[in-house]
Amino acid sequence: MQEEKETARIEAFSDGVFAIAITLLVLEIKVPSREMVLGHGLTYSLFALWPAFLAFFTSFSTILVLWVHPEDIPA
Repeated sequence: MQEEKETARIEAFSDGVFAIAITLLVLEIKVPSREMVLGHGLTYSLFALWPAFLAFFTSFSTILVLWVHPEDIPA
């Protein structure tokens, strides 16, 4: 019983850490400026941010894999 309680606390803590990490990743994606959207259009403005989206999805995928398979993390 005590061991299950300790495991639940560790799992909840790790879930919180991953949630914060993912939130920090998405904060790096900036909203296109109004002038850019009016001058080039929304599609072009969002496409111009592709490096930020690529970095987000790459980092998110890495965090997801490590979260789902923590036993694969090298010691």
